Amino acid sequence: MKLFVLTLIVVLVSVVLLSVRILLEKDGKFRSFHISDSKAMRDRGIGCVQSQDRQAQINAK
Repeated sequence: MKLFVLTLIVVLVSVVLLSVRILLEKDGKFRSFHISDSKAMRDRGIGCVQSQDRQAQINAK
């Protein structure tokens, strides 16, 4: 039982710490981790694999 309570406390603390930014900012959102949403990746010409695959399928026809 002690292990369960300890695990529950650790999980709750982790969730709170992960959501601090979202809760405290006016329009708080999780950052997007999609490749296509990164300006640095777009500048290098690197895109989402699914988008590249879709474009390759269109070009193949």
